[in-house]
Amino acid sequence: MSETDSAVPMTIYGPELSYFTGKLEAVIRYMEIPYQRVAAAPMGESIAATGVAQVPALQLADGRWLTDSTPIISWLAERYPGAQVIPENPVQAFFSKLLEDYADEWLWRPAMHYRWDYAESAAHQSWVLADELGQELRVPHIVKRYLIRNRQRSLFTRGDGVSDETWDHVEKSYLDTLQQFTDILGAHPYLLGSRPSLADFGFFGPMFRHFSMDPTSARIMRETAPAVFEWVARVWNERLSRVQERGGSLVQGVPENWGPILDSIGSTYLPYLCANAEAWKSQSEYFDVAIESAPYKHIRTSVYRVWCLEELRREFNVLSDTEQKEAQSLLEIHGCWEPLWRIKDTASGVDPQRQLPFAGGVSMTGVPQAQSGEKHWMPRLRMRGK
Repeated sequence: MSETDSAVPMTIYGPELSYFTGKLEAVIRYMEIPYQRVAAAPMGESIAATGVAQVPALQLADGRWLTDSTPIISWLAERYPGAQVIPENPVQAFFSKLLEDYADEWLWRPAMHYRWDYAESAAHQSWVLADELGQELRVPHIVKRYLIRNRQRSLFTRGDGVSDETWDHVEKSYLDTLQQFTDILGAHPYLLGSRPSLADFGFFGPMFRHFSMDPTSARIMRETAPAVFEWVARVWNERLSRVQERGGSLVQGVPENWGPILDSIGSTYLPYLCANAEAWKSQSEYFDVAIESAPYKHIRTSVYRVWCLEELRREFNVLSDTEQKEAQSLLEIHGCWEPLWRIKDTASGVDPQRQLPFAGGVSMTGVPQAQSGEKHWMPRLRMRGK
């Protein structure tokens, strides 16, 4: 990075417990870019600048605002090429982005479940959020905590398909990931070798401020997967200068030990994206889907996750013919190829001009409403951000 850029501070707006705030912080810390974190941005200013009420929001020293952690990381990679976290190998980069998307959007459910459906975790984290974000709410602290717990459960656990019928399957996603990670970390310290990459930072989102810190899930990690617990601290503490000093590098190609994670993506996340995209196309506000025989019901349709599917396809399509053949072969082996392309003509309408992360006015959340034959969206607060 240039001397000028290295002196430019950044402000990350997002609460301490935020999934995606921690992910973005880890990338910026690794790149050794000066920054500060503030719990909450001035809401009116943030929404006006980014077009959505979500965290994290990133403000540059020149006043510009950025939103959505995935395009922010891509922008940072272009801005600071010497601190690259996206693999240079195009096929590695594609699969890293696939893993990042899975960690962002599928592990979100078990992360929220362990935080809000277990009394010990919910009591602790509602207290922290009430202190950090509830200063302007003129009600007793115990009421703030009650409101936070009910809101989070209604939107992100009960409101996202977690029920008695799916409880075990939701937790299986976390337990499987711990085992998959333990096996990978037995070969090298990071997912792609001896330096962190986008795949690491993608999984860091759920693993850091949720799984490794929330009492119930953290206890499971410490007792059953201490190598993963160690990896979380290692990613948070890693710095580009130290990696360069020791000559950290990436392995060649897509490691075979990624196979179980890719199997999970093919059997869980991509079928979920397909069901969500079908619901979006039919203008349905909610949908049901069976994932590995677990009956997820009354899940709120997300246009954002339609866009996630479109972005995965776009990332594949920019590969060369030779690279596409290599990627397709691996996707087919792990059951990812067919669901990646199952739904035709998704047309989410999210960021068609590819303005992100500088996209004031881009609608990324909501529920569909049929009106005069057109798709309309009711925005709602998104206390997260990819």
